[in-house]
Amino acid sequence: MNTSVMLHAAATPTAPALVLRPWCLEDVDAVVEAYRDPTLGRWTSSRPENEAGGLEWIQAQQRGWAVGDQLGFAVLEAQSDTTAPQLVGNVVLKDVAPGKPSAEAGYWTLAHARGRGIASRALETLTTWAFETFRAEGLEVMELLHQADNVASCRVAQKSRFEFARTLPAAPPLYPLDSHLHLRHASP
Repeated sequence: MNTSVMLHAAATPTAPALVLRPWCLEDVDAVVEAYRDPTLGRWTSSRPENEAGGLEWIQAQQRGWAVGDQLGFAVLEAQSDTTAPQLVGNVVLKDVAPGKPSAEAGYWTLAHARGRGIASRALETLTTWAFETFRAEGLEVMELLHQADNVASCRVAQKSRFEFARTLPAAPPLYPLDSHLHLRHASP
């Protein structure tokens, strides 16, 4: 799988452009810092707490690209011409495989980036790319799961044209609470 994929979301009148790129070792400190946010910790199962944990998390992202079944992107917000882009989140395409009609999308944003439309713009960019890239291999529908009580994720899904499909019952220990399943079908 090509780990040099770079995706772009154009600037809007109220928000800077976004760049989505595969995670790299230079992101370890940023990942550890991101997971210190208690809100993010509430919604995610992995919680790298130190440099070693951050390194393991990054390496897992890189393995996903190498195998081709989990394609994670760091979401960076463009800054001024003299300042490097700033990490604002993560989007991931999971369980993608030739001949498989569905794949799953996931995302999170850093605390300072929430409420600004970053997650929905990044998710839209990932979804468009996924359908363009994998439709010929059979991808017809993107799935999005979130805990039923995660109202913000529900809004992101709806803004990104993922239709609510149903509530899935809790399945501890992996899924301790009920979840919402949202679907987005490839355009004809």
